[in-house]
Amino acid sequence: MSADETTARPPQVMEIRLHGRGGQGGVTCAKIIASVYAGLGKSVQTFGDYSGERSGAPVRAYTRVSDEPVTNRNKVYDPHHLLVLDPTLLSDEIVTGLRDGGVLLLNTPEPLSAFTGRFERFKLALVDATAIARRHKIGTRSVVIVNTTIAGAFVNALGLTLSALEEAYAHLGFQSNLPAAEEAFAAVQVREPLVAPADQEGHVFRPGPTLAVMPLVDNVEGAPTGLRTGSWRTQLPKYVHNIAPCSAFCPAGNDVIGFVQAATRGEAEAAKVLGKSTPLAGVCGRVCPAPCMAGCNRAEWDGAVHIRGLERWISDHHPVAQDSAAPHPSPKRVAIVGGGPAGIAAAYELAKAGHEATLFDGEPSLGGVLRTGIPTYRLPRDVLDREIEGVLRLGVKTVLGKFLSRGELESLATDYDAVILATGLQKLRGLEGPGGDLEGVEQGIRFLHRLNMKGGVKLKGHVVVLGGGNTAMDCARSALRAGASRVTVAYRRSRHEMPAIAEEVQEAEHEGVEFQFLAAPVGFQGNGHVEGVVLAAVELGPPDDSGRRRPVVTANQSVLACDAVLLALGQSADTSLLPAGWELGGGRVSRPGPKGEPEALPVFAAGDLSTGDGTVTHAIGDGRRAATRVMRLLGDDIPELTRPDRAKAVPITDIRLDHFEPAKPTQERLIPAAERVRHYEEVNLGLESAMESHRCFSCGECTQCDTCLVYCPEGIIRRKDLAYAVDYTYCKGCGICVTECPRKAMEMSAS
Repeated sequence: MSADETTARPPQVMEIRLHGRGGQGGVTCAKIIASVYAGLGKSVQTFGDYSGERSGAPVRAYTRVSDEPVTNRNKVYDPHHLLVLDPTLLSDEIVTGLRDGGVLLLNTPEPLSAFTGRFERFKLALVDATAIARRHKIGTRSVVIVNTTIAGAFVNALGLTLSALEEAYAHLGFQSNLPAAEEAFAAVQVREPLVAPADQEGHVFRPGPTLAVMPLVDNVEGAPTGLRTGSWRTQLPKYVHNIAPCSAFCPAGNDVIGFVQAATRGEAEAAKVLGKSTPLAGVCGRVCPAPCMAGCNRAEWDGAVHIRGLERWISDHHPVAQDSAAPHPSPKRVAIVGGGPAGIAAAYELAKAGHEATLFDGEPSLGGVLRTGIPTYRLPRDVLDREIEGVLRLGVKTVLGKFLSRGELESLATDYDAVILATGLQKLRGLEGPGGDLEGVEQGIRFLHRLNMKGGVKLKGHVVVLGGGNTAMDCARSALRAGASRVTVAYRRSRHEMPAIAEEVQEAEHEGVEFQFLAAPVGFQGNGHVEGVVLAAVELGPPDDSGRRRPVVTANQSVLACDAVLLALGQSADTSLLPAGWELGGGRVSRPGPKGEPEALPVFAAGDLSTGDGTVTHAIGDGRRAATRVMRLLGDDIPELTRPDRAKAVPITDIRLDHFEPAKPTQERLIPAAERVRHYEEVNLGLESAMESHRCFSCGECTQCDTCLVYCPEGIIRRKDLAYAVDYTYCKGCGICVTECPRKAMEMSAS
């Protein structure tokens, strides 16, 4: 080749384009690649291109590598290689212009098999740079910086050595990120092109576009880009309804975020939201263990929103139960055995839909454990009666005062279109040990039943309560009010593992109840009447199925002197009421068919009988689900009622905390402990107002706060009725509105 021919040949240029989002370090990644080639003696050029300079907005970056000084100032439209740092940006439009045989490097956890039939003209390289960077703690929990990591994978895909990358990192001061780059270098998956390139001359240093570089004064109009209008807009912002953790954690299925936000506008609107799912808001507002508050994102910042208190406040100021039933073209008759929270919730759900529901209960009044087991100082009976009356106003019938026999239960399955069994946990757990038959040893549930249904129960001396659940707390606090001079709760685990509502434990302690932890009862002592409980010291072993540490009983024993013992050791389902041959499984009852195979009956279980969860709110939720299953069986075209997936709830990392002012939760008002132990009147007076609702983040739900409207750089978001409208004709898909949304009520989706 002559010198003239060599001089005439244009310089060899390699062009690289990167697509990422603001905060991932895409521009820095382009600089790293440029630095690698600069160390190899090449002339380099690198620069970024932003659609919006905010975290999450699309970003492009470009790198040119040449044998001679780079004079082209244009963006890269036909890259030799393409890097995509965020898999949500990947589209056919993104790879437009990528030359045959060029490297297409994707940051994705997917295997090569997931791309079968796609991108076959390119050398496909895959690496989970996000996971690697997270392991090496590069960036933050919510914004992982993948630039230095993905550069390691790219160097490997191009056939360069780690030493070239090491020199670049040393030059740039990125040595601390080198281990992540080395891991990506080793982990990258590469698939060679499956379709032969149209140009077989090679792609590493092919000539770039020979666009003339005009003087700056001549640039009165931008040069054509070769990209279609809206190419920035690989995604569009959408308003969404993401599930809030409070709603996801509510076993009753309440729209928690809905009623809390409605409470900011008034109790009538909030009551309407609550009434769609529960008639027992006043009950749950007093006795629910409040898993919604445990899930509340605000708990991790300045204290959970007092959701239980708000539910009570709403129900105390406005009727919650719907006051009319929907007409049904073909109403069915459903018998519900058990008038506790599960049965009441099932009857309410059926009555709202226009069906005829009849509640059967052996007690003279409805309520189940709400009436017989929970003391009046926690749940006043006028509150319970008021909410039950709201259900009965829908036309629910009752048959009370007689416990059904097996034969009568079997007849119900014939006389009614369907039956729901909601009999709760009737089998009481005793204590296998000497002295269990001594006078003064009594099941706590029976003690509470006598106290609540008959009144006038008196105790004296030292009363020991065995157990650590809500029944144990009710027994202990009631024993003080019944005249006991001293009450001790003995529990086999530590205080941390107690299943009782934390506030109930604290209130019991303030009232004077003593606690003895890591003590398991193994027997009783006495001469005709109990005089002491034999307690064995306990050591905690590894966690059991409940997730709590398993109690290991030791041989170290002591005797706790006492005058009475109340057993609150737990309860279980009693299936002895089922007729011969009937079997309960999966919430449905079956019996042997003509050929011996199981034959499903129109009989369903609900509440604790079905799940054994043991809380009022769980019973309400399962009662609703049982009613829905019955209605679907009887021909109603309604969706199945399922519990939401907690894993899909909006995490606190998606909440923009800088948009909210810190504010401690409002506390409920309590009568002083020294005064409240002298009576059975309600001791918790509730919240003073509904102002607590204003602390709610409204996770996943738009509140029309105007943040998206204010931050939109194009001004193409406007208010429309009680929502927003986006003019997608002009939306560039920059994602600023989504990034700035305080509560994850917006997401980017494919355009």
